[in-house]
Amino acid sequence: MKQIIALGGGGFSKEPENPLLDNYILKQSSSAKPKVCFIPTASGDSEGYIQRFYQAFEQLNCTASHLSLYKPPTLDIEDYIMDKDILYVGGGNTRNLVTLWKEWKLDQYIRSAYDSEIVLAGLSAGSICWFEEGVTGSLGVELSSLRALGFLQGSFCPHYDDESERRPSFHKLLESNQIGSGYAAADGVAFHYRDEEMYQVVSSRPNALAYRVELVNHEAVDIPIKPIYLGETA
Repeated sequence: MKQIIALGGGGFSKEPENPLLDNYILKQSSSAKPKVCFIPTASGDSEGYIQRFYQAFEQLNCTASHLSLYKPPTLDIEDYIMDKDILYVGGGNTRNLVTLWKEWKLDQYIRSAYDSEIVLAGLSAGSICWFEEGVTGSLGVELSSLRALGFLQGSFCPHYDDESERRPSFHKLLESNQIGSGYAAADGVAFHYRDEEMYQVVSSRPNALAYRVELVNHEAVDIPIKPIYLGETA
């Protein structure tokens, strides 16, 4: 089946001592030791971010690699992508991610990987990118809506309970018809889709929440979703 795991935040970059979400992602691959490729485009291929990825994933049951567009590992990026079991997209500037991916045709290669049942995962910008649109700070000081790749229907907002401007910005954008209804997630929460349908919502933190955000009588409303705490099912 095709799978996407969209994190509101967390994972190795924010919770290096808590591998629950990262292990959850690894378990979705059919491979006994999955090949995981980190794609740090949104951070400008930050060397520190890449190092943190290796520090975390080299301790887990997988084979870790990364794809830099500033220093590509090969001329055949499509072949490099299609050889992996999981593509894990990091956070940063969503607009730059989408723009660079299209310039390099990486969006097309990743779509082919997805259709070939390579697991897609990511956090923050790396989660927004899979949806039709998202709430992002990529365009300036204020949060705004941004068209993304549209692998999944609706909109998405990460860091919903962790950054004070996220909730009011999503509500304002929704009420002014600048964005469509969708989902929001706190750090530590992940939406897991199978074949474009919501399968389940999981969390590495016992009290973290997810939300369905939609218009009711022209007002934005948050409908809470209680995730499955992975610490109880580890």
